[in-house]
Amino acid sequence: MAHGRLFAVAMLIGVGLSAPTMAQVTLPNSTNSPLTLDQAESLALTNQPRLLAAQLRSHAAAERIREARAGLLPTASFDATGAEVADTGTATAAGNLTTSSLSDRFAYGGSLSQLVTDFGRTHALVASERANSEAQADMTTLTRAQVRLNVREAYYTVLGEESVLHAAQAALTNRQLVLRQLNVLEQNQLRSTLDVNFAAVLVSQAKLAVVQAQSEGSQARAKLATAMGESQPIAASLVDVDAGTEPLPPGPEDSQQQAQLQRADLSAARAEQKGAEQFATAEKRLGLPTLKVLAAAGDIPYHDHTLHSNYAAAAFNLEIPVFNGGLFSARRAQAELQANARSEDTKELSLEVSEQVRDAWYRANEAFQSLDVSSQLVAHAREALRLAQDRYDAGLGSIVELNEAQLNETSAEINAASAVDTYLTRRAELDFSTGLLN
Repeated sequence: MAHGRLFAVAMLIGVGLSAPTMAQVTLPNSTNSPLTLDQAESLALTNQPRLLAAQLRSHAAAERIREARAGLLPTASFDATGAEVADTGTATAAGNLTTSSLSDRFAYGGSLSQLVTDFGRTHALVASERANSEAQADMTTLTRAQVRLNVREAYYTVLGEESVLHAAQAALTNRQLVLRQLNVLEQNQLRSTLDVNFAAVLVSQAKLAVVQAQSEGSQARAKLATAMGESQPIAASLVDVDAGTEPLPPGPEDSQQQAQLQRADLSAARAEQKGAEQFATAEKRLGLPTLKVLAAAGDIPYHDHTLHSNYAAAAFNLEIPVFNGGLFSARRAQAELQANARSEDTKELSLEVSEQVRDAWYRANEAFQSLDVSSQLVAHAREALRLAQDRYDAGLGSIVELNEAQLNETSAEINAASAVDTYLTRRAELDFSTGLLN
């Protein structure tokens, strides 16, 4: 792979002279330690704020399960009540003192309340929150896959821009050598001034190409840093990735079936649908009775002669809804409609996932087939450059013909490098759409 990216270095020096070694373009705070794709992904999964926020939301969703489950557990409380300067004979009170007999006293004690049954409504609410928590966990998995995809795309872009830079630098070196040769030949009246001017124009164009490639490479490294969750551009050298280690599946059908099982967003949609159905079940049970048992006990250390020194009681409360203006029926209808809508959303997402996988496979297959075509184009361009160089040296060809051959060879090298990185990027997109980056 690295050898393939440096074809241009060897071929663009077509005049038979050895070129000086090109200095590697470095950025501020560069390091000699290379950065692999696995390391870049690991750093992103550790530092990317987007993923950390998704993980926190997943934990928050899990707490809502405990909130819903609390309705099934006993509720206990401690109370203390005091009343001073009371008129002992009073039997009616208004405001906060609601006892039927007011007297000076201080009492403390505890109360206990336990739900006996609400005919499964609370259980349905717990199941709904559990499904919603699973959906949020799936969305965290999806975010993780998106972070990995962003890192891979940015990583491959940097590799591609560096390949373009190497080709542009090699072309510049070659054209500068040609220009120097032509200057010597023109001074000896063996070449025309027109040849020198043509060569000078191509040197200027090559310099502009190098400047542009350096700028785009810096931009690509800044994007890689963002994808990794880093605030500073990545200065470390990147390790090339072999495009042929993982061949494409034979067709999109297997990938589509795999995506239906592994896509995190599709799993989240199914979990949300399940949560909506459970919530609709809970809303259906709003009109059923609710039975609770209650108990209270305590002591009255300070009291008058009309009160006992302690108290204790136990009771039950049965609440049967009768009429509330159609509130429960409206909530039930709303929950059922939302559940049906979730079901349709899941079906729609399933269709979209299949389409995404199919499109991603075709795009990746196109890029894969372009690898051989690009290699053949490089071979033809190299041979054309060799023939043009020989014709020019023999006085049979013009400087225009030679320069055009050099441009074609440079373009072929850049296209070959871009083809590799395009395939790697589209393969990463296919892996994401299939759910392999989870």
